[in-house]
Amino acid sequence: MSVDDLAPKPASIPPQPPTQPPQFDTLLGHPKPLWMLFMAEFWERFAFYGIRWALTLYIVAQFAGGSSTGEGDANRTYGAYLALVYASAIFGGYVADRIIGYQRSILLGAVVMAVGLFMIALPSQLLFEFGLSTIIVGNGLFKPNISSMVGQLYAPGDARRDRGFTLFYMGINAGSFFSPLLTGWLAEQVFGTPMTQNYKAVFVASGFGMLISLVWFWLGKRQLKGIGLPPAGGESLLRVLWVAIGCILAIPLVYLLLAKLGATPLAWLLGLLFIGLAVMLLMEAVRTGVVQTHRVIAMLIIFLFNVMFFMFFEQAGSSFNFLAQNIVDRGIGGWEFPVGWFQSVNPVGIILFAPLVTLVWAFLDKRRLEPSIPRKFGLGLIFNGLAFALLMFALSALVDGSGRIPLWTLVAVYLVQTVGELCLSPIGLSMVTKLAPVRLVGLAMGGWFLATAIGNNLSGIFAGIVSGESGMTVDSALTGYTFGFWSLIGAGVLLFLLAPLINKLMHGVK
Repeated sequence: MSVDDLAPKPASIPPQPPTQPPQFDTLLGHPKPLWMLFMAEFWERFAFYGIRWALTLYIVAQFAGGSSTGEGDANRTYGAYLALVYASAIFGGYVADRIIGYQRSILLGAVVMAVGLFMIALPSQLLFEFGLSTIIVGNGLFKPNISSMVGQLYAPGDARRDRGFTLFYMGINAGSFFSPLLTGWLAEQVFGTPMTQNYKAVFVASGFGMLISLVWFWLGKRQLKGIGLPPAGGESLLRVLWVAIGCILAIPLVYLLLAKLGATPLAWLLGLLFIGLAVMLLMEAVRTGVVQTHRVIAMLIIFLFNVMFFMFFEQAGSSFNFLAQNIVDRGIGGWEFPVGWFQSVNPVGIILFAPLVTLVWAFLDKRRLEPSIPRKFGLGLIFNGLAFALLMFALSALVDGSGRIPLWTLVAVYLVQTVGELCLSPIGLSMVTKLAPVRLVGLAMGGWFLATAIGNNLSGIFAGIVSGESGMTVDSALTGYTFGFWSLIGAGVLLFLLAPLINKLMHGVK
């Protein structure tokens, strides 16, 4: 039985985002609600990144007795967790589109996520895995819908849309910057107790961050002037109750997928889910016309390249953590750089580079030289590949007598990856709002996150291979990251070659 079957009064008219949004006052050239939305996302990202750096390290410390033989399982669990976080966006997008609207989905999702974040602090593997499952369900309601609402602030054809998404992306990454610094400091400096206890404080701090996001959005939602309200006929609060019951029922199912299914079967399941979503989008597009059908095909092609990008980009929370802990020389004048702080390098790069990338796109646009969407994606893949080229160099030429590489190399890897991310991720969010069928924007945004989910699950499998059965070594890391380099460069070049065809399918969308 689907959530739609549980709803007592199904909407007779599917929701359609307004073709012209309300008139908003502007701040720094953009609608004021943009800043409210990215501050809500700021605190959600604070919560997400607060646990991101600690999860694999905690799993090894708490459930593998600190043995490096647990790295592979930790990597695969982390990859499956991230995959399900993003896959759940499909259902969250559908719930927002058809049942309770975007605003109520975000609020309910924030409540569920906060509960899960507090659960993972409890000293039990069963409760830890159920807590992760609860976070996954809540994130499905929150994440795709707040991004979809950003697109609805701009009229069709508004040239500010791409730049608005880039600014949104920059703003939310401020939360990603502060969270690892604060939680890493809590874990390593404050308590003077074993790290397995300190990680729990990290999880609790992240739970409070999610509560702040909840309150912030609740107080600021009036600024949206009706954007994101329930679909016609769906105003009853009873629908919210049915969706909440659906969330409770979904948590045990997600637990089975996370803890019992395994990463490889999950990859096949996500692939089938992607095929089903593609069929739904294409069926809707065919009803609309040839142009919409072509645009959906173009969007789905780009989704496939997104899988490749995140398969290697999302080593940050898995194999890069063990690289930082075991192979990077983190000593600085007698002080040791905390492992968690590496997670702040990426958001710092976004905060520094996002305005520059925005200016570059605007500069090129005025001269009609701005790269097309597929070529921006190709650049993202190539920059990601260059980061792995730097790792190849460090692991083959810069290893010292104690088997460690310089700290600056991993910092530089994160920064180069950040440039690639800025060429791809914010543009991808904007692309979905332009190419998706109007009636299924939330579902299509879920498709974007499903592609990311498939990449994240593959990232966990790949990270497990890099660590091997006995833990990461210089040789295993070099072999794995060399494969990553050639895969990314090859995909980037292929996308550049396919760009003219994809642009033709997009029918003028820039």
